[in-house]
Amino acid sequence: MAPKVLGFAALGLAPVFLAPGKVSGVPRTSQPQSNAAQAPPSNSSTVGLAAGSTAILSLAVARKGKATKLTRNFFGGSSTTTSFDPAKQLGVQDPIGFWDPLGLSADKDEATFKRRRAVEIKHGRIAMYATMGYIVPEYFKFPGYLSPSLGLKFSDVPNGLAALSKLPVLGGAQIIAFCGLIETTGFFQASSTTDGRGPREGQFAMKDSTEADEPGNYGVGFPTFLGKVEDSEARKSKLSAELANGRLAMMAIIGMFFQDGLTGSAWGDWSLYTASPLRAEAEVEEAAKPPPPPPFDPRLEVGVLPPLDYFDPAGFCKVGDEDGFRNLRAAEIKHGRVAMMAALGASVQHYAQFPGFEEVPTGIGAVTTAPGTYGFAALVLVSGVLELALWTEDPNKEPGNFGDPLSLGQYDIDMRNKELNNGRFAMFASVGIILAELYTGKDGIDQIGLDTPTL
Repeated sequence: MAPKVLGFAALGLAPVFLAPGKVSGVPRTSQPQSNAAQAPPSNSSTVGLAAGSTAILSLAVARKGKATKLTRNFFGGSSTTTSFDPAKQLGVQDPIGFWDPLGLSADKDEATFKRRRAVEIKHGRIAMYATMGYIVPEYFKFPGYLSPSLGLKFSDVPNGLAALSKLPVLGGAQIIAFCGLIETTGFFQASSTTDGRGPREGQFAMKDSTEADEPGNYGVGFPTFLGKVEDSEARKSKLSAELANGRLAMMAIIGMFFQDGLTGSAWGDWSLYTASPLRAEAEVEEAAKPPPPPPFDPRLEVGVLPPLDYFDPAGFCKVGDEDGFRNLRAAEIKHGRVAMMAALGASVQHYAQFPGFEEVPTGIGAVTTAPGTYGFAALVLVSGVLELALWTEDPNKEPGNFGDPLSLGQYDIDMRNKELNNGRFAMFASVGIILAELYTGKDGIDQIGLDTPTL
């Protein structure tokens, strides 16, 4: 095949390379000619054949090594110019820049680009209206009747795609007719839109009347209808913003449609979409997992005893807050233990005193009178060492469980309940002893009238 191509190409290109003054197609004679007479045309033909063959061979190799892309001017045809560059038109914005992964504008056809730009602008404007139409009815609906003959109020129309089920047939026809009127008349601006209509393209399609000049410009200050933007820089900024907002709105309204179709809600409430295969897969995975432990409930802990049972009128213990409960329970146990020692000491000191403390008064006076003051300071110091260094809370143990120093093995639920009860009683008792002594001046034993000799 290649020799045939090269041969035909050589025959076609050979006359081009004839020497000036020579005429192609000279009839060949049967008489042999001299070498001198045949030399010039023979050299010219040889050069032409060689050059033509070389050109065709190079072109064939180039086409075989790299296929050229065929571009088509779908809507133009004769407007392709090297000066038009789609990458320098409006809409080339950060962060994507010029985005044409399919190479639709590779032919750099200006008419085709303007056609697509007009379609993009229209779709963007419709999408912006549609997006607002999804949002506004959530907060506001027109008063009165949408269809008095059907008794249909605006408030009866649901939001989203479900509104189509309530739309009267004639109402839908009016919307379509209005959109068609705007589309075919160019917003009624005959002077600026070539008499309102552009030329037809095929049997049904109609060319937008603004494509020849500036796509989307109908001469009415769209979309605000408040006048044109004459300043070139401000106009460029606003047109770029319209393109960006329109693209965002097209993505937004498609997302709203998709969520609405799946969930039946204009805002895509995922909890309503129970038929989702993703939800079913998630439910299977959740069912395979072991059930989570129940939340921490302070009402099920030790210390809930009659007659008060669970007593937390101020609501300090929250359901699920185990750490907070443990801190409060540890503080309760410590205060109860201190109160039990205090109530016992307030009674015993009336009968017995340590050597060297015989002159120290009983009751609260023992804290304010030396050497009782020194003993109280030493007691505070020892308590601080035990609290900070030795008896520290262990998150793996019950609150207040600092081990069993006597190894009696009695730290069970029953003993813990008894300790909590006694500690609560001792806190009230010690507070009562102190308040009564402040009021009467008598220690704990004298307050109850027991006249017992001191040991």
